[in-house]
Amino acid sequence: MPQITFLQAIRTALAEEMERDPLTFLLGEDVVLSAFGSTRGLHEKFGSERVRDTPISEAGFVGAAVGAAMAGMRPICEIEIAPFVYCCFDQIVNQAAKLRYMSGGQARLPITFRTLYGAVGGAAAQHSETVYPHLLPVPGLKIVVPSGPADMKGLLKSAIRDDNPVIVFEHAALGRSREEVPDGECLVPLGKASVKREGGDVTVVAIGLMVSRAMAVAARLAKDGIQVEVVDPRSLAPLDEETILNSLAKTNRMVIVDEAHLRGSAASEIAATVVEKGFDMLDAPVKRVAALDVPIPFSRPLENAVIPDEARIETAIRELLA
Repeated sequence: MPQITFLQAIRTALAEEMERDPLTFLLGEDVVLSAFGSTRGLHEKFGSERVRDTPISEAGFVGAAVGAAMAGMRPICEIEIAPFVYCCFDQIVNQAAKLRYMSGGQARLPITFRTLYGAVGGAAAQHSETVYPHLLPVPGLKIVVPSGPADMKGLLKSAIRDDNPVIVFEHAALGRSREEVPDGECLVPLGKASVKREGGDVTVVAIGLMVSRAMAVAARLAKDGIQVEVVDPRSLAPLDEETILNSLAKTNRMVIVDEAHLRGSAASEIAATVVEKGFDMLDAPVKRVAALDVPIPFSRPLENAVIPDEARIETAIRELLA
């Protein structure tokens, strides 16, 4: 299998799905220019009818994408930076997520939202927030957070083929990460977690970029005889509770690592699920490692202090095992 980057995985998935279905098209901010490289070359390949730049007006073009999906198209809608989701919250939450239910199933909403999230060094509070916790309570909306190129390609292809609205969160720091990715048809089912590393001492459930940090910590702790199992949910809605609870049954201890702010985070929701459904398996309290509850600072040293790092993950694991 060839090794490709996270950005190449996105481009490949988009191109394959647009070739597969002529009703699939791409719209959003800077998709022709491809400011971050994820859509580079698609305009030249598919033309201006199927790759459309939009004004910086999220409420307008996201609303247009919802209408196009209801009319039978399969739009891929790029919201350039994740906190811009706040500007089109009504279109995603009140329209896309609800219209299939409110129409009694008569309307399909095969729409994929893509957005770049995460703190990447000095982008400041309005461009660095992890916003998926605000969307977790929304029935009818699926949420995926890939942690590497192979899952990025497979999850994005599955999202585009889904007949329901799916929002794909792509971490800005993963763009150049590289791994082997299968050629051609490569689908990762929505709602299925992945055990990235097996171990028997403690389970670390890590989301997005935090998976690579958890894996680095696990490798380091293995030298001290501590075996860490790393579980990547991949999909936050629906959430694969079974895989998470099965891992807890092996280790009886759990740390959850999430780049979102601690209060109301995905880590908090997973922790609540684990306590509710797996309390008798716990030998210690569930620990959450998340961003501090402050706006993401512009200062890089302060940003680093706010976002979970390997040191905080390792400390949490060692405290559980002490």
